[in-house]
This record gives sequence, C-alpha cells and structure tokens, in this order.
Amino acid sequence: MSHQDWLEEMFERQAAFNQRIGLDCSKLDDAGRQQWLLNYCRAMTQELAELTDCVPWKWWAKYQKFDLQNARVEVVDLFHFLISAAEVLGLTARDVHNLYMQKNKVNFQRQEKGYTEKNEEDNKAVKL
Repeated sequence: MSHQDWLEEMFERQAAFNQRIGLDCSKLDDAGRQQWLLNYCRAMTQELAELTDCVPWKWWAKYQKFDLQNARVEVVDLFHFLISAAEVLGLTARDVHNLYMQKNKVNFQRQEKGYTEKNEEDNKAVKL
C-alpha cells in the first residue's frame, strides 16, 4: 500500500466502524449532521482532556509523569473522532487532503505577512 492510500484506508475503516454502531453518514439530514458533529466535537474535547492528562500539567503536583504511550493512543483516538466528523460533513480522505493543502498554504502566507491581525477572508478561498 502506498503512503497516499493510508488516509483513505483510515477513512474506510472508520466508516465501517461507524456503520457497525449504526451510523450511516450518507443517510443523515441536516439535523442529523448537526447532532453527530456535536457528538464528535464533545468526544474530541474529552479526548483532548485525556491527552492533556498524559502531560504533567499540574505544577503543584509532584507525582505526575509524562505518559508517552498513552499520549500516542489519545492522539489516535482523536483521529477516530476527527475522521468521523469529516465523514459527517461529507468529506472524503481526498477532500481532507485537498483542503489541508489549501489551508496549509494560507497558514504559510499568514506567517510570511507577519499574521499581525485576525482576518478570515483568506479562508474563503479554501474550498472543495
């Protein structure tokens, strides 16, 4: 399998898993999309909290240690929910790649210009 197929395989596997739990993103109406997107946002928020807990962030607690292994697993959990959210929005792996490449270019342009003020106008050109 080529490197280019890895993201597509992840999307396919996540779609299969979602169907196993009863979610077929292709059959969602707008209300369903909103509900599932909110579900995945909440899940990602929790996974981010779990990732944060892998890092000794409590400056007052001396017992904490960096948990590299669990941090890696939490990042992968985030991918599960992020891919699911993308699928709820009707995005394929190629769509995500194309949008990523466009947004990455915007981010580099912002840095080249100093990014001294918030302006979302350049995001309007990032589209399928």
